[in-house]
Amino acid sequence: MTKQDLQNLKYPIGQFDYPNNISHKHIENWIKTLEQFPIRFEALVKHLSKNQLDTPYRPGGWTIRQVVHHVADSHHHSYTRFKWALTEDKPIIKAYDEKLWAELNDSKSDPIQMSIEHIKAIHYKLVNLLKSLSEKDLKKSFIHPETNTEVLLSYNIGNYAWHSNHHYAHIENIMKHKGWL
Repeated sequence: MTKQDLQNLKYPIGQFDYPNNISHKHIENWIKTLEQFPIRFEALVKHLSKNQLDTPYRPGGWTIRQVVHHVADSHHHSYTRFKWALTEDKPIIKAYDEKLWAELNDSKSDPIQMSIEHIKAIHYKLVNLLKSLSEKDLKKSFIHPETNTEVLLSYNIGNYAWHSNHHYAHIENIMKHKGWL
Protein backbone atom coordinates (compact mmCIF):
# COMPACT_ATOMS: atom_id res chain seq x y z
CA MET A 1 0.00 0.00 0.00
CA THR A 2 1.43 3.37 -1.01
CA LYS A 3 1.58 6.43 1.22
CA GLN A 4 -1.08 8.02 -0.99
CA ASP A 5 -3.38 4.99 -0.59
CA LEU A 6 -3.00 5.20 3.19
CA GLN A 7 -3.63 8.96 3.11
CA ASN A 8 -6.82 8.36 1.09
CA LEU A 9 -7.97 5.81 3.66
CA LYS A 10 -7.20 8.21 6.53
CA TYR A 11 -8.95 11.16 4.85
CA PRO A 12 -11.53 9.70 2.46
CA ILE A 13 -13.29 13.07 2.04
CA GLY A 14 -10.11 15.13 2.36
CA GLN A 15 -9.24 17.38 5.26
CA PHE A 16 -11.58 20.09 6.48
CA ASP A 17 -11.50 23.02 4.05
CA TYR A 18 -12.59 26.10 5.97
CA PRO A 19 -13.88 28.82 3.63
CA ASN A 20 -12.33 32.28 4.01
CA ASN A 21 -15.74 33.92 4.11
CA ILE A 22 -18.33 32.00 6.11
CA SER A 23 -21.82 32.69 4.85
CA HIS A 24 -25.14 32.07 6.54
CA LYS A 25 -25.62 29.28 3.97
CA HIS A 26 -22.40 27.54 5.12
CA ILE A 27 -23.60 27.60 8.73
CA GLU A 28 -27.07 26.43 7.72
CA ASN A 29 -25.68 23.53 5.66
CA TRP A 30 -23.27 22.46 8.40
CA ILE A 31 -26.04 22.48 10.99
CA LYS A 32 -28.21 20.43 8.64
CA THR A 33 -25.38 17.88 8.32
CA LEU A 34 -25.13 17.68 12.12
CA GLU A 35 -28.89 17.32 12.41
CA GLN A 36 -29.10 14.44 9.91
CA PHE A 37 -25.92 12.65 10.93
CA PRO A 38 -27.18 10.52 13.87
CA ILE A 39 -29.90 8.83 11.82
CA ARG A 40 -27.59 8.29 8.82
CA PHE A 41 -24.85 6.94 11.08
CA GLU A 42 -27.15 4.56 12.94
CA ALA A 43 -28.57 3.25 9.66
CA LEU A 44 -25.04 2.58 8.42
CA VAL A 45 -23.84 0.57 11.43
CA LYS A 46 -26.88 -0.92 13.18
CA HIS A 47 -26.91 -4.25 11.33
CA LEU A 48 -23.19 -5.00 11.59
CA SER A 49 -22.15 -8.21 13.34
CA LYS A 50 -19.65 -8.34 16.20
CA ASN A 51 -16.93 -9.48 13.78
CA GLN A 52 -17.76 -6.67 11.36
CA LEU A 53 -17.72 -4.10 14.19
CA ASP A 54 -14.29 -5.35 15.21
CA THR A 55 -12.87 -4.84 11.70
CA PRO A 56 -10.39 -1.96 11.30
CA TYR A 57 -11.45 0.62 8.72
CA ARG A 58 -7.87 0.73 7.45
CA PRO A 59 -4.57 -1.05 8.17
CA GLY A 60 -3.38 0.15 11.59
CA GLY A 61 -6.61 2.07 12.14
CA TRP A 62 -9.41 1.81 14.65
CA THR A 63 -12.12 -0.78 14.38
CA ILE A 64 -15.59 0.29 13.31
CA ARG A 65 -16.65 -0.13 16.96
CA GLN A 66 -13.87 2.22 18.12
CA VAL A 67 -14.86 4.78 15.48
CA VAL A 68 -18.48 4.78 16.67
CA HIS A 69 -17.43 5.24 20.30
CA HIS A 70 -14.90 7.91 19.26
CA VAL A 71 -17.59 9.94 17.49
CA ALA A 72 -19.72 9.91 20.65
CA ASP A 73 -16.75 10.99 22.81
CA SER A 74 -15.56 13.65 20.38
CA HIS A 75 -18.95 15.20 19.74
CA HIS A 76 -19.67 15.25 23.47
CA HIS A 77 -16.46 17.24 23.95
CA SER A 78 -17.42 19.55 21.11
CA TYR A 79 -20.80 20.32 22.66
CA THR A 80 -19.10 21.22 25.93
CA ARG A 81 -16.62 23.45 24.09
CA PHE A 82 -19.49 25.36 22.46
CA LYS A 83 -21.06 25.93 25.86
CA TRP A 84 -17.78 27.13 27.38
CA ALA A 85 -17.17 29.55 24.52
CA LEU A 86 -20.69 30.93 24.83
CA THR A 87 -20.43 31.49 28.57
CA GLU A 88 -16.78 32.45 29.08
CA ASP A 89 -14.36 34.80 27.37
CA LYS A 90 -12.05 32.70 25.15
CA PRO A 91 -11.77 29.80 27.60
CA ILE A 92 -8.88 27.38 27.40
CA ILE A 93 -10.58 24.05 26.81
CA LYS A 94 -9.52 20.68 28.18
CA ALA A 95 -7.90 18.54 25.50
CA TYR A 96 -8.02 14.74 25.61
CA ASP A 97 -5.94 12.01 24.03
CA GLU A 98 -8.42 10.46 21.60
CA LYS A 99 -6.03 7.62 20.74
CA LEU A 100 -5.79 6.55 24.38
CA TRP A 101 -9.55 6.93 24.83
CA ALA A 102 -10.07 4.61 21.85
CA GLU A 103 -7.89 2.00 23.55
CA LEU A 104 -10.03 1.92 26.70
CA ASN A 105 -12.14 -1.19 27.20
CA ASP A 106 -15.46 0.58 26.60
CA SER A 107 -14.31 1.76 23.17
CA LYS A 108 -12.88 -1.63 22.24
CA SER A 109 -15.67 -3.91 23.42
CA ASP A 110 -18.88 -2.20 24.53
CA PRO A 111 -22.01 -2.36 22.38
CA ILE A 112 -22.20 0.52 19.92
CA GLN A 113 -25.87 1.22 20.64
CA MET A 114 -24.98 3.18 23.78
CA SER A 115 -22.82 5.51 21.71
CA ILE A 116 -25.42 5.72 18.94
CA GLU A 117 -28.01 6.83 21.52
CA HIS A 118 -25.50 9.29 22.98
CA ILE A 119 -24.79 10.71 19.52
CA LYS A 120 -28.53 11.15 18.94
CA ALA A 121 -28.94 12.96 22.26
CA ILE A 122 -25.86 15.16 21.99
CA HIS A 123 -26.65 16.13 18.39
CA TYR A 124 -30.24 16.95 19.34
CA LYS A 125 -28.93 19.29 22.04
CA LEU A 126 -26.10 20.64 19.86
CA VAL A 127 -28.29 21.38 16.84
CA ASN A 128 -30.87 23.16 18.98
CA LEU A 129 -28.10 25.24 20.52
CA LEU A 130 -26.50 26.03 17.15
CA LYS A 131 -29.79 27.11 15.60
CA SER A 132 -30.12 29.74 18.33
CA LEU A 133 -26.70 31.35 17.78
CA SER A 134 -26.45 34.95 16.66
CA GLU A 135 -23.79 36.39 14.34
CA LYS A 136 -22.07 37.68 17.47
CA ASP A 137 -22.13 34.21 19.03
CA LEU A 138 -20.55 32.66 15.93
CA LYS A 139 -17.54 34.95 16.45
CA LYS A 140 -16.97 33.69 20.00
CA SER A 141 -14.12 31.28 20.47
CA PHE A 142 -12.14 28.98 22.69
CA ILE A 143 -8.42 28.32 22.94
CA HIS A 144 -7.13 24.84 22.16
CA PRO A 145 -4.22 24.18 24.57
CA GLU A 146 -2.32 21.73 22.35
CA THR A 147 -1.90 24.23 19.52
CA ASN A 148 -2.58 27.44 21.48
CA THR A 149 -4.93 28.45 18.66
CA GLU A 150 -8.16 30.35 18.90
CA VAL A 151 -11.06 28.34 17.46
CA LEU A 152 -14.10 30.32 16.32
CA LEU A 153 -17.47 28.73 16.89
CA SER A 154 -18.28 29.22 13.20
CA TYR A 155 -15.18 27.13 12.40
CA ASN A 156 -16.12 24.50 14.97
CA ILE A 157 -19.57 24.02 13.42
CA GLY A 158 -17.98 23.31 10.05
CA ASN A 159 -15.26 21.17 11.54
CA TYR A 160 -17.75 18.91 13.30
CA ALA A 161 -19.95 18.62 10.22
CA TRP A 162 -16.78 17.54 8.40
CA HIS A 163 -15.85 15.21 11.31
CA SER A 164 -19.24 13.52 11.06
CA ASN A 165 -18.87 12.92 7.32
CA HIS A 166 -15.20 11.95 7.72
CA HIS A 167 -15.93 9.05 10.08
CA TYR A 168 -19.08 8.06 8.21
CA ALA A 169 -16.89 7.70 5.08
CA HIS A 170 -14.34 5.58 7.00
CA ILE A 171 -17.02 3.06 7.87
CA GLU A 172 -18.87 3.24 4.57
CA ASN A 173 -15.66 2.66 2.61
CA ILE A 174 -14.62 -0.46 4.53
CA MET A 175 -18.18 -1.79 4.25
CA LYS A 176 -18.11 -1.29 0.46
CA HIS A 177 -14.62 -2.81 0.26
CA LYS A 178 -15.78 -5.89 2.21
CA GLY A 179 -19.04 -6.18 0.24
CA TRP A 180 -21.23 -5.49 3.28
CA LEU A 181 -23.24 -2.77 1.54
